[in-house]
Amino acid sequence: MERCPWCEGFDLYRAYHDAEWGVPLHDDRALFELLILEGAQAGLSWATILKKRENYRRAFDGFDPALVARYDDAKVAALLADAGIVRNRAKVAAAIHNAKAFLALTADGQAFSDFLWRFVDDAPRQNHWTALDEVPAKTVQADAMSKALVKAGFKFVGSTICYAFMQSAGMVNDHLITCPRHVEVKDCCRK
Repeated sequence: MERCPWCEGFDLYRAYHDAEWGVPLHDDRALFELLILEGAQAGLSWATILKKRENYRRAFDGFDPALVARYDDAKVAALLADAGIVRNRAKVAAAIHNAKAFLALTADGQAFSDFLWRFVDDAPRQNHWTALDEVPAKTVQADAMSKALVKAGFKFVGSTICYAFMQSAGMVNDHLITCPRHVEVKDCCRK
């Protein structure tokens, strides 16, 4: 199997590539989790966050936005003392802030998924990259998503973070065309 070369290095990374990355995601809580994790990744590698993902799920109550939005100073102190996550005060504060923004955005019944997927016209964009250096760090759609999220009150949602989020959530198929997952992900979008 000639996977995308970025995922080589350790088994957890390959498993993530082979089962999750690029698969269209529509579950609101899973999208919230992914957005928080992509923000936590800023300035770090995705491998670092992936290795800590289960710790994040434990520490952030399964990424239940209603619970995260109610975190107080004691919970923040506990999170900043938790070696299982990235102990960055701004990123922890952003996660709590983003939970509140998520609740405000969805308070009228709008699905978070619907809000996000509109930036790709509700269908995954099928790219056809042959090499990693062709894959952009951001796109016009990621810029638009970033601006809309910021307007809705979210933090740590710059264009580069949004594009990485779009890749992970399957809004774009950025598997290289030489990777078997490119066709598999494309085919799963037709069902």
